[in-house]
Amino acid sequence: MSGPVVECVPNFSEGRDARRVEAIVAAMRVDGVCLLDWSMDADHNRSVVTVAGDPAAVVESAVRGAGKAAELIDLTRQEGVHPRIGAADVIPFVPISGIKLEQCALLARQAGLEIWRRYEVPVYFYEAAAARPDRANLEEVRRGQFEGLREAVSKDSSRRPDIGGPNLHPTAGACAVGARKFLVAYNIYFDSTDVAVARAIAREIRAASGGLKGVKAMGVLVHGRAQLTMNITDFEVTPLSQVFHTASALALRYKATPVEGEIIGLLPEAACERESEWMRQLSGFDEQTKILERRLASPLAWPGQAAAAKPA
Repeated sequence: MSGPVVECVPNFSEGRDARRVEAIVAAMRVDGVCLLDWSMDADHNRSVVTVAGDPAAVVESAVRGAGKAAELIDLTRQEGVHPRIGAADVIPFVPISGIKLEQCALLARQAGLEIWRRYEVPVYFYEAAAARPDRANLEEVRRGQFEGLREAVSKDSSRRPDIGGPNLHPTAGACAVGARKFLVAYNIYFDSTDVAVARAIAREIRAASGGLKGVKAMGVLVHGRAQLTMNITDFEVTPLSQVFHTASALALRYKATPVEGEIIGLLPEAACERESEWMRQLSGFDEQTKILERRLASPLAWPGQAAAAKPA
């Protein structure tokens, strides 16, 4: 790609209906935007899409995805283990090359304005795009989830959206739009069926509890196994090998052992530690498809693109 490149990683509150997710991804197809990755998680009931390209085109792609999500996802009927406030729950913009974080924050503001203007879904700005210091932390924005926030905005003006509202969209909720550095979404499964084990490890490892810097974590039960699900917000400060070894040491207290790991979305080349135990435990990790730089050079076809290219 020539010129500045920005990445966007929207998280949508649908991980069970493939047709809906494909429709959302297809709606994001815009000239100048490459599809790098998309995945679904039924237990979290969440899908994660990664696109990259020209900044203005990526903004348009993200806005269209939010609109299609608002059309197809009804949060009053949605449930899953992952916290959420919106059909298009979070939309972060990430600098890749030729662009700074501050510029991505401006892109986030533009996207938020368009999401409200076109679809009447209110928006909260977070991290580098936050309009208020108390909203820099996504967890604070998402406190109470859709149901709790829906009640809070009617009683507490401090919880109202940055744009739109004051009430949430009746079925699509609200959207958190932000700008941040590259984030690694990393999950560890343990040889335990006790979710309390994963929750205890999450409590000790997360930065908010005095654990590892730049680590957000929660413990959940997935397919009957205890899972530590994490976002590593600065892998240069806290490498994933350090996260893995810390989680392993904490697990020993509960007579548990990490047995499998997974990366959700893409992994930058700089975060790879190929001789490490955490990478050896990754399930279904293909360097050609899961490493950011390689996927930028060889993006995915958009849903329906291959079929449309076939002769009638």
